[in-house]
Amino acid sequence: MLVILSPSKTMDFEPASPASITSQPVFAKEAAELIRHLKKLSVSELEDLMRISTKLAWLNQERFALWEPEFATANSNQAIFSFKGEVYHGLDVQSMQIGNVENSQQHLRILSGLYGVLRPLDLIQPYRLEMGTSFQFGKYADLYHFWRQKITRQIGIDLKESGSNLLINLASQEYFSAIDSKKLKAEIITPQFLNSKNGAFKMITVYAKKARGMMARYILEYRINCEENLRGFDSEGYYFNSNLSKPGLPVFTR
Repeated sequence: MLVILSPSKTMDFEPASPASITSQPVFAKEAAELIRHLKKLSVSELEDLMRISTKLAWLNQERFALWEPEFATANSNQAIFSFKGEVYHGLDVQSMQIGNVENSQQHLRILSGLYGVLRPLDLIQPYRLEMGTSFQFGKYADLYHFWRQKITRQIGIDLKESGSNLLINLASQEYFSAIDSKKLKAEIITPQFLNSKNGAFKMITVYAKKARGMMARYILEYRINCEENLRGFDSEGYYFNSNLSKPGLPVFTR
């Protein structure tokens, strides 16, 4: 079984990681290739490309300039401890037992605009590059063109090594679109998280993001290995809603 998550824009490299194990990104060379192209962009070009403020454009230009092709604890941190958005608030890796964190190395993957596919304990350097960014370079029309074949192949390898063809998609559509799901020999399950609002159940993005992280934690802690066992998820008031669920699309409401 393999779980996939999106990264987050917010990163924090300050807290010390309790996990002593580190690994190198599978696509380090590809990330270095992207960095070479990104370094050529001016602050104003980064503003337009990423649709960010001048302040953030300066920050990311500096990040690209300081980025190094060698990953070590002096300049990098493990991915799962570096992302700090709503998904990772829900995952709350700092409070997880170290055995479950280390087990996540085999069963969790984080998709990334810069690194392609990350294992939780892969060392990464600070960056910002969303998968949906319309970055045209070399022969590539955008990041999907650059990554889709590579990511699909790697997810297929990781699924086989996990010992199961079950893929739990907890990534956003922006990132899941980087996978050519038709070429995967996988049973893909995409949980949905809805909240009651004005008498109806709706997907509220900020809550759904946190719920994806909570679901990932539930899977890792309880070593979930089939769709049926996902239904026991009941964190922070969510429960499995059989009336709204469909095959491959379990719905959890609160």
